[in-house]
This record gives sequence, C-alpha cells and structure tokens, in this order.
Amino acid sequence: MGRRKGGGEGMLHVDEFDDFYTSTYRRVVGQLYAMLGDLNEAEDAVQEAYCRAWQRRTKLNEYDSPEAWVRTVAYRIAVSSWRRARNRLAAHRRHGPQDPVQSTGSGHLELIGALAGLPYEQRRVVVLHHLVGLPLADICRETGTPLGTVKSRLARGRQALAQHFTELTDSADGRISEDV
Repeated sequence: MGRRKGGGEGMLHVDEFDDFYTSTYRRVVGQLYAMLGDLNEAEDAVQEAYCRAWQRRTKLNEYDSPEAWVRTVAYRIAVSSWRRARNRLAAHRRHGPQDPVQSTGSGHLELIGALAGLPYEQRRVVVLHHLVGLPLADICRETGTPLGTVKSRLARGRQALAQHFTELTDSADGRISEDV
C-alpha cells in the first residue's frame, strides 16, 4: 500500500478527485480483474474502494501512490467478500438449508401497507413494540427517545392503524400504560 509522504499536500478537491478517478478507474478494475478472475466482483470492489477513497480524500494526497491505496483496499474488500461467502457456505453445510419461508397471507401484506402509511417515527415505534416485542423502556433506549415521546408516537400510530387492526389498542380508550 502507498506510504505516507512527508509533509501533507492537503486534500484532493472535487475536480482533482474526479480526475484521479477518471484516469485510474479502468486500470485498477483491469488489475483487480486479473487478480480475482471475476469482472463483476472486481468492479464492485473497486467502486467500494473509490467510495472509501472519497471519504479519505483529506489524507489521500499524503500517500506515495493513491492508486496503490485504492487497489489494495479493493483487493481487501474482495477477500472479505470471499470470506463472508465461505463462512455462509460452511454454515449452510453445517446447519442445512433454512426452513422454507411461509407464504405471506393477505393479512401480512395489509399490515405492511398500513404501516407504510405511518410517519417514519410512528412506524418504527409500532414495529419495535408490536412486531419485535420490545417494552417501552427498551424502545426508549434503542431510539434515544424520551418515554413520553415513545408513548405518544405509539398512541398516534395505533390510532392511525385502528381502522385496519383493532387489536393494537391496550384499552378501550387507546391509552398506553407505563408498564407495557
């Protein structure tokens, strides 16, 4: 991998990074393709490496060869992908295939459709509470939201879903108790 030069030259500006990308992309993909033997894998790994290079553009110029840095990162990304695939295959061999997925009934599709109509934060709280089964205190911790806000979002979400699913309310008045 490229070593750091002495004395930083600063960050690559957008135009400089575009020029770097344009002038090196095909060459790096060709090199990775030769190493990996799979063009799609090479393109994916190189693209991810350039994304990481963009994020580090403040330090990229400090390397003797930014292109070598991208090539090394792309190769490591590809190797990590192979390891994950190998581990999945080993787990599959060890544990066998997963149980077949049950077909989704119309009720499941109706629920997904109804949830999609809720604002994001209400949908998140409803899913965490009713589908994941988290108590309110755990939802507060996971979302970083005060209890009152979680309860309010849950109540509003339930109210919006009440026309579809009556079992979402805990009581006749739809209020949410502290101990839920």
